[in-house]
Amino acid sequence: MAMAQTARTATGRRPTHDYHGTAISLRQVRSKSANPGQLRPLSGVHGAAVSSRLVPPFSIQSQQKNTVVIDGPIHESAPKTASARARAPKILRRQQKSMSTFNLGMGLTGGAVGGGGNDPGRGTLFRMYFDRGDLPIKMEYLCGGDKIGWTVDIEKLDYSLYLPLFFDGLAETKHPYKTYARQGVTDLLLAGGEKIHPVIPQLILPLKNALSTRNLEVMCTTLKIIQQLVMSSDLVGPALVPFYRQLLPMFNAFKVKNLNCGDEIDYAQKNNLNLGDLIDETLQVLELHGGEDAFINIKYMVPTYESCYLN
Repeated sequence: MAMAQTARTATGRRPTHDYHGTAISLRQVRSKSANPGQLRPLSGVHGAAVSSRLVPPFSIQSQQKNTVVIDGPIHESAPKTASARARAPKILRRQQKSMSTFNLGMGLTGGAVGGGGNDPGRGTLFRMYFDRGDLPIKMEYLCGGDKIGWTVDIEKLDYSLYLPLFFDGLAETKHPYKTYARQGVTDLLLAGGEKIHPVIPQLILPLKNALSTRNLEVMCTTLKIIQQLVMSSDLVGPALVPFYRQLLPMFNAFKVKNLNCGDEIDYAQKNNLNLGDLIDETLQVLELHGGEDAFINIKYMVPTYESCYLN
């Protein structure tokens, strides 16, 4: 009887135990032991701490309980100091790195079409060889304009070395690099003949890089070079068909980019810099010289393309 009386409180009630708060505390301890680096205490029921996990946005985990959605790399800027970067969640740092890689791969850091960016051709292999003086070319200043001259007979050049090298210079936008590269590619294709076909696989990456610059002048020049490349030999067209997956995505992206001048006269059409028309012409050349499998592969990558045989 004495023990029962001492257990009573001043109000005459027996003490009650907070089973709900105790359960929440146990769950918090277990979650912390399982995920110690991604827990954040929140105020829960009865003032108890509830553990929360940092989850990426637009994920299934964001719909679960006791989770906190972190801001994406577009909305949340990176920490400035080294100590702040060390405290940043690993998920956030990983998403920022993937987003910056995506922007670099898509060319979003260099400028839009027609803008030219800072320098799309910076760091090309052609520029390195040119600056070292390892290319057998020189500039000839003539009355009709500048022209490059070859210090070695062009028939004796190793096409497996020099043709991919000059194709790599198609991404250049500064003089004299772009002048040497474009004129050198034209001369090599005119004198190449049967020596061009074995080098086709080495030309795909330079062509893809030039188209990926999204520079209007570079893309138009590359499309003209592709047309000249296809018509340089009868074996080149069918040899390019397996590489349509690498070349034609940029065709599909800019196929509808045409100049709409209304009822005005486009006096610059002699320069042939209308990107949409050049893409249509290049696709027709690829179909005409690519063999029987050319059209179905072009249609797979560019669904809006119609066969030139039917029109």
